[in-house]
Amino acid sequence: MKTHIARKFDNRKFMGLTIFLIGILQVTTTAAQFTDVSEAFGFSGGGKAAFADYDGDGWVDLFAGQLFHNDQGKRLTPVAESGLPGGEAIWGDFDNDGQPDLFFFTGAGALYRNTGDSKFAQVDFPSLPTVNSRGAIWSDFNLDGRLDLFVGGYEIWQQKVHPDVIYLNQSNGTFKEAWRSPEGAFYSARGVAAADLNEDGKIDVYVSNYRLQPNHLWLNQGEGKFEEVAESLGAAGVANGEAINYTGGIQYRIFGHTIGSALGDLDNDGHIDIFVGNFSHPRAGQDHPQFLRNLGAEGEFKFEDRSEGAGLDWQESFASAALADYDNDGDLDLYFTTVYAVGSGSIKNFPVLYANEGSWKFKNTTQDESLPDLPPTYQSAWADIDNDGDLDLCTAGKLFRNEAQRGHWIELDLAGDGTQVSRSAYGAVARIRLGDRVLTRFVEPGTGEGNQSDARLHFGLGARQEPVMVEITWPGGKRQSVGPLTVNQQHRVVMK
Repeated sequence: MKTHIARKFDNRKFMGLTIFLIGILQVTTTAAQFTDVSEAFGFSGGGKAAFADYDGDGWVDLFAGQLFHNDQGKRLTPVAESGLPGGEAIWGDFDNDGQPDLFFFTGAGALYRNTGDSKFAQVDFPSLPTVNSRGAIWSDFNLDGRLDLFVGGYEIWQQKVHPDVIYLNQSNGTFKEAWRSPEGAFYSARGVAAADLNEDGKIDVYVSNYRLQPNHLWLNQGEGKFEEVAESLGAAGVANGEAINYTGGIQYRIFGHTIGSALGDLDNDGHIDIFVGNFSHPRAGQDHPQFLRNLGAEGEFKFEDRSEGAGLDWQESFASAALADYDNDGDLDLYFTTVYAVGSGSIKNFPVLYANEGSWKFKNTTQDESLPDLPPTYQSAWADIDNDGDLDLCTAGKLFRNEAQRGHWIELDLAGDGTQVSRSAYGAVARIRLGDRVLTRFVEPGTGEGNQSDARLHFGLGARQEPVMVEITWPGGKRQSVGPLTVNQQHRVVMK
């Protein structure tokens, strides 16, 4: 039986801590379960999913091939006259006006500024050299308070590979290319993700490369400069066999067919880990998906492979990954899609949901949670679409509402001051200490292959009912402690 949720909004905005009271959820013992509400919500959206509250009404909206407005958690209504084209895009407030803008990373690329009233206007942006990009992310790479862009370059099979490229946001609102992959060193990028992986206050970039290529971890050196350190830190994949040659002149040892990886603290130790989303044919020499544990400062921020014994069953055509605490127990769980419906040996492949049981153990709960037999898709993103304190899932052109309502929770909407830290605050990290666990979430600019979950930070708190303290580390390293914050509510925190 679902508990009634009373909602109350305070739309006043002011600097410091602003609290939006969404309602108090009474914990029930109902088992977690997802319901397909696509028809009820009027939603049918192919392409990759990107969530953001573009109109600031407190309800997260969705771009999935077109713009959908969230009508108070009851419908997703297509916005017919938005001025936006179709395609694949990611949200970011590049002009720091408090309204998320939209960047289309496919083809020549296009940037649309949010002008309010559900309208968007195209602004000048350099033509992308990436040609057929599969993913991009916004982040403030040079810590000037403005969002920049990293766009991954893919390939034309056996003909050409396109470069990755970084654009820095100039003070006049234009973008200037600051870096691209050097000639003769183009890799086939699929997913792009970003977080402060070595906890120095600067946002690093993890690129999932295909064609048995090593993945790249670009460590941010400051002022928009990066060093590629994936192999030295244990994040490139598992090298096997002799070096092979590939289109464009690069040569590399065999690694994995990585499509879409996801970043998050999988063991609640306060450090951001990596889930590597590998497609892998059954022949020897190809990586299976990997769980990589961040060893923190004591381990020089290297990564330890914790895949063995984790419980993730092999499927040939795994694709796009997204992490979320769907059952509100405090642990990040894994949703992982597939490319094909049938793989080698006529083996059927389905997207899967894995519950994190702690200690690097994961349990397949796809059937239990009513997500069985979904078709192949690259679409996977999470958001609390109805503001009831549990995370809902957009995948395979459908919307699945989480009916769980078990466990306490808290959600944080972090915003930079627009001067030191961008309004979008991508990369900002929030930590809540619960006993010997440090629940860690960060404002995520992208996940998997070209998807974007809601930037609001969702913490499942399990049985915890008492208010919590939150420590926030903003891009640049400034720390801010807020609280005690009441649980079972959404809170907005603006950088001081």
